[in-house]
Order: sequence, then C-alpha cells, then structure tokens
Amino acid sequence: MTSATDTRLVKYRTDYKSPDYTISHVDLRFVLNPTATQVTSVMKVAKLRPGQPLILDGLKLELVSVAVDDRELIASDYQQTETSLILPELADHAQLTIVTEISPQDNTALEGLYLADNTFCTQCEAEGFRRITYFLDRPDVLAIYSTTIIADAAAYPHLLSNGNKVADSTDGKGIRTVTWQDPFPKPSYLFALVAGDFDLLQDNFTTQSGRKVSLELYVDKGAVNRAVFALQALKRAMRWDEQRFNLEYDLDVYMVVAVDFFNMGAMENKGLNVFNSKYILADAATATDKDFYNIESIIGHEYFHNWTGNRVTCRDWFQLSLKEGLTVFRDQEFSAEMASATLTRIEAIKVIRTAQFAEDASPMSHPIRPDHVAEMNNFYTVTVYDKGAEVIRMLQTLVGKDAFAAGLGLYLQRHDGQAVTCDDFIQAMQDATAVDLQQFRLWYSQSGTAELTASHQYDLVTKQLTLCLTQHTAPTADQAQKQPLAIPVAIELLFAKGQQSKEHLLVLTEKQQDFVFNNVAMPQAIVWLAHFSAPVKLLVNYSDTELLHIVEYAEDGVARWDAMQQFWAKLVACHLDSPNIEVVIPPAVIELLTNLLTKEQTDAALTAELLTLPDFDTVAEQYQNIAVTQILVILRQLKLQLAQALAKPLLQCYNALILKPYQYEQSSVAARSLRNRCLYYLAELEHSTSLIQQHIAQADNMTDTLAALVASQQAELTEFSTLISHFAQQWQSEAHAMDKCFSLVATDPTEQVFSGIENMLQHPLFSWKNPNRVRAIFSAFSMRNPEQFHRHDGKGYQLLTKAVEKMDLLNPQISARLVTPLLSWRRYDSVRQQAMKSCLDHLLNLPSLSNDLYEKVSKSIG
Repeated sequence: MTSATDTRLVKYRTDYKSPDYTISHVDLRFVLNPTATQVTSVMKVAKLRPGQPLILDGLKLELVSVAVDDRELIASDYQQTETSLILPELADHAQLTIVTEISPQDNTALEGLYLADNTFCTQCEAEGFRRITYFLDRPDVLAIYSTTIIADAAAYPHLLSNGNKVADSTDGKGIRTVTWQDPFPKPSYLFALVAGDFDLLQDNFTTQSGRKVSLELYVDKGAVNRAVFALQALKRAMRWDEQRFNLEYDLDVYMVVAVDFFNMGAMENKGLNVFNSKYILADAATATDKDFYNIESIIGHEYFHNWTGNRVTCRDWFQLSLKEGLTVFRDQEFSAEMASATLTRIEAIKVIRTAQFAEDASPMSHPIRPDHVAEMNNFYTVTVYDKGAEVIRMLQTLVGKDAFAAGLGLYLQRHDGQAVTCDDFIQAMQDATAVDLQQFRLWYSQSGTAELTASHQYDLVTKQLTLCLTQHTAPTADQAQKQPLAIPVAIELLFAKGQQSKEHLLVLTEKQQDFVFNNVAMPQAIVWLAHFSAPVKLLVNYSDTELLHIVEYAEDGVARWDAMQQFWAKLVACHLDSPNIEVVIPPAVIELLTNLLTKEQTDAALTAELLTLPDFDTVAEQYQNIAVTQILVILRQLKLQLAQALAKPLLQCYNALILKPYQYEQSSVAARSLRNRCLYYLAELEHSTSLIQQHIAQADNMTDTLAALVASQQAELTEFSTLISHFAQQWQSEAHAMDKCFSLVATDPTEQVFSGIENMLQHPLFSWKNPNRVRAIFSAFSMRNPEQFHRHDGKGYQLLTKAVEKMDLLNPQISARLVTPLLSWRRYDSVRQQAMKSCLDHLLNLPSLSNDLYEKVSKSIG
C-alpha cells in the first residue's frame, strides 16, 4: 500500500546533533484575543556553529514580521515552510524579534496556546511551543524567560506565567498588563501561560532553610473547598522531598492551575503547574478514595519534577525516561509513605503486568529510551514512564537506599541547569556508589519483557539449597537480538509454621545461574521475585500448596497478593486447556479465604486485594493467543463460586465493618475497600437488591455509592438501570461525577451498552473537544468492558474506530491513545483479527491522518 504516509519523517536517537544556534534570553509579549492573539518574541541568539542558517520551528502560525537587530526583514530575506522559519546565517550574537498571530479558540489539539471554557491555557510538552511562536523548540536550548501578558482585566482577572511577578498595572480602559520573570534557564516545553477567571486558594510553606514560599491554587469559581486536599498534599510533597532527598523548592511562589480541558494529567511547568482539574478537585460527595490517592500522587509527581525534570532536563526527547521514569519512581515512594505501601506497590505491578507487558508484546514495543519515532507525542508510554520507574527501583535495590540518594544528589549537583542524557544519570550513580552499572545500562536500550524461570533443589543430607535462575527475552518488533540483563531477584524463604523466614537478594547477570545456600532448613515455599523486584515475567512451577503457604505466611503483603493471583492464573490455565471441565475452587482456598474474612482485620485493604480475582487483561496478558470467550466464562464462574461458597463469611465481614462519617485516612480507606469487595460478591446472590439499595442509602461518599453501582452492574441486576438513571439525574450538572456516570454506562457488560453510550453522547456535559469526557466513555469501553468490546461480530471495535476517526480531526494526541486496544489484533482468533484489522485499515486510509495516529496504526499493520 502506498500513500502520503511514505513521506513521513522518522527521527532517530543516533541522529542527534547539538543546535547550530542557542537562545539565552527571550522576552515574550502576548496580547490575548480569542481568535487573533499577537505574540511578540524578542530573543538573544548566539551562533554555536559557523556557516549554518538559523532554522526555527513553527506550526500553524501567521507570521506578522521578523527583525534582526532592529532591522525589519522583507520576505526575500527568509524562507518560510509549513513547519519552519529559515534565516540566513546570523552574526555571532544577534537580537531576533518575531511577531506572530494565532487563534487559540480554534486550537482543538490543546497544544501550544489554546482557549477553552473562556480560559487561555498552554501545553508545550513535547513540541507545543512551536504553535505559539517560531523558536528552537527542543529541550537542549535553555533560556531565561520574561513574559508580559496583556488582556481585558474584567474577562481575565488572573494573568499567570512562570517565575515571579515583577510588574502589574491596569490602564483607564481596563486593559491589564502583567510581567513575569523566571530566573532559571528552561527549555521551551516548560513555558506556561494561563489567563482566566478563577477562585484562589492560598497558603504558605516554610522550607527547611527558612524561606517562605507562597502556595497558590487557581480553581473553578466556587470550587475552593474541593481544592483543600490538593493544597495539603502539595505541602506534604514539599516536606517529603526535603526529608528524603534534601531537595528544596527554589522560587518565591508555587502556582497550580486546574483546567478541565487538558490532554494530560498535569504538567510541571516551572513555578506554574497546569493540572487537569480531575486531579485537583475532590470532596467526599464527588470523589472516590482512588481519586484522593491519585491527586496526592500526581501533585507529588509534578512537584518532584522541579528538580528531576526542570532544574535538570532532557537533552532530547529520546531521553524522556530520564525525567519521567525517575519522577514516577519518586512519586511512588512518596505515595507509599502517605498511603498504603503494600497497595501502592500492588497498583504499580498491575500497570506493568497489563498495559506495559502488552506494549512490550505489541508492534509498539520499544526500550525505555527509544531509538526512533515519527511523532514525539507517542513517547508518552507506560514503557517510558512505568517500566522506567521499575528500572530506577531496581537501581535502588542494587545500590541500596542511602547510596541511591547520594547518587541522585551527585547527578543533580553535577548537571544543575543542564539538558542531559540517561547515560549521564547512570554515570553519576556509578560514580557515587562505586557499583559497576555497565550491564545494567542494557535496561535503557533493550526492549521486550524478560522471562525469568526459577526452580530449586534441596539435599536433605547436606542441607544444601540450590536455586536455579534462567532468563530469556524473546525478539520484539524493533529488536531481534537480546542480551542477558542484570536482574535483581529478591527472594523470601518460608519454612515450617512458626519458623522465621529469610530474605535474600540474588543478582542474575547470565542466561543461567545457580545460587547455593548451605546449612539451611528445607523451605516449605520460596517467594521468587519478592516485591516484584524486576519488571519480568516469572515462570515457576508452584504447587497449590506452596502458593497457599505463601498467601498465609509470607512477611510481605505484596508476595501474599501475588501468590493468590498466581493461584487464580494457574486455575484459569488449567481450564483453558480443558474447556469442558467445570471450574471447581479447591476447598483449601475456600477455607483460607473464610479465615481471612472472619478474623480480626489488621490489614483490611490487603484482605480486599486477596479476595480480588485477576481481571481479564491480567489473565489475557499471559497468553500469546488470547481466548476471549473462554477467559471471560472462567472468570465469571470463579466469581459466582466464590460468592456462593463464601456467602456467610462475606456478609458477616460486611456487617462487622462499622460505618463512620467519611474521612480520607488509611484505616477508613481500608475498611471501605474490604466492605465494598464483600458487596461485589454478595450482589451475585439472590435477594441482593435490598442490600445494594441499603448500601447506597447509607453512603455519605462517592466511594461507597460507586461501589454499589458497579456491584449491581457487574452482577447484571435488573435494578441497575434505575440506579444509574438516578445517579445521572443527581449529578447531571457536575462534570467529574458525570465522567463516572459515563464510564459506568460504557462498562455495562450487556448489549445495552451501545444504546447507553449513544444516549450519553447527547448529554449536555459531553463534548468531543474535552479529553476527559471522551476518555470517560471510550477508554472505559475499550479497556474495561471486554465482554462488549471484544464481541465476535466486531461491533465494539467499530464503535471505538469511529471515535478514533472523529478525534483525529480534533485532537491527534487523544486519538493515538484511544486506538491502543486495537493494536494487538494479531493475538486474537481469526474472526476478531479480521474485524480489528479492518478497522485499522480504515484508519490508515483516512485522507488527513495525523502523524500521531499514523505511526501507531502503520506499525501495528506492518
């Protein structure tokens, strides 16, 4: 097949070349207007390499004028293309003034400067700044910015940008002029501007050195009370970073703005974070416990970027994991201390074992430091972020917690104010710790998921235990040859009841290695890869007895949960091989779970996780060929059997968990989690309707209300339609609550989902231009409704394809993310393969296919 796609440019990491020019200072002046904003950029440009023209990036800009050293150029003095402005070679030092005009109101891509909900907002990472003015829009050009914003004071009372405010005046016509200066050099992707009408929540934070920092949260009018938790979370993050890594905030003010139209979760622009309001606004009535957890985590993440991303940034976008993998690790460590360490780790593992392993097995497979790309926005993947964080975690495991902190300190000290590479980070770690990390560097360059095979032998006479580990990484779409990795394998040896377990760290560096332990008792079970010490697939021939022993006696809650998950996976695999045999849960498992439910709950949240069956994606990811129908049938049978076998202890546990007025604190979160897990199973039993209704009636919070709705929906109770209608009526004017309603409708496992989605698309709050609304419906449908998305007739695939096609014209970033569930089409049966590929072929032949979507679809089809 040939098309215009043949001309698309692929960028390669190895082609990196330092810039011919750099920009040391830039003064920006914005005269805001919805359809005709004028941007004046005055830059101090220095030549780094003689004999070269200055090539500036620009996209969808109307050029008004260009001047060099106050001499205005005429059209013949420069060359303008669709994506650049090219000037002949400049002097060694020059002042370049460029005036452009843009239409924020028409910018539905939400990149650069856009207007939504009467709020001007920017998003410049990765390459959005070129939609504002012509510039060297690359992360290795760091400049000092001064920004002046001019706008109608009544329409836009708050005019914000990076750094510190240095001037503010309003003329007699009500036109306000505000100037901001950021003293720290930064790349263009960290530039931010926001103009709008907000309510302001203020507080202060005193740093460890005694400086007073003003904290300012700008939120929707009337929403201040729902921002209090986010503000307190910010203060906790600032204190934690001082205590854990001795990192202190460096400006006089730290601003956060919450907007509803945003492609990402949030953005770490220096001194002015822009957040998706979903990750700022929360109260008991509209937000779940999970929402509160996510807000604290993402607040932490963006704040931690101040050092790991802003003060030290990426040389080029292929190094993205340098800042994102490291900062995800830091926010996970923060969340583990603020919330439940066990549940924080479990949630991270779930992401790796589903989305990341799936990405590794897909045509989009790439290392955490990719080698090539057609569209930079496609770098924002679970591999770069979440696997990147696991690589950092392994590094801390290998060198030790204190040594890791010292290495991070050296890295930041050595490279403060610079744009650097992943190799620079690893080198600083090696220099600080004196640990040879040469082989470890392969984690940055090698794609795919390594498989770890583990076995053991015990000699009763000599009391010698031999542990055998083997690693193998299969070829991936981007790499045929694989090398052995350095894999930290934590283990816990479990002995007979009453004996203390023993923990060890094994470091596997070869394809196969034996580790010998002398004079040890015979273990009853071995926890391999404890705490998920490496992002690999574990192949162990566990017996049921060993797995249940781990569930009962392991010290690590993560190991107990993991063993339970492995037990269910083993049971599913057995019945996939013999599909005509009825699924039967062994009595020992029922006894174990009964004991968990009836004993005093010292860790209710972990009990809830131990009661949770793996979801479809978790099971599916273990197979190259995914048997959709069989997996769904088996999981459904397991759920019904658990509900029936545990009916009495489930109800007993449910009633024993005392209701208290809502608070987001960990003991209450844990109690709600377990109580709602019990309800999820109890909904499958006869006469459960009254219990569901009672649960909703007693709920004083969204967590419990939503849990009852999900329980009734997944049990396919007839009353669900009434319950969801009442919910929709109650929250019809509240966008974030309605997002939950949209997602509930989209995850209906019955065929009614299609008419339900069609109705929700007509809802007054739904907008195709708002990524939150689109994701609430179509991401929920394609990623959390396998029954209907993977219908044999392809109707689910067609629904998603229509949404992807529509979004690609409005917002290519979102369309490229929505398409992900279709990319692994080769792993399904022939009928589903044909239906999914037909959808992908349709997308590839769209007349105006974006680079974002083209790259993913073309790689998938091959």
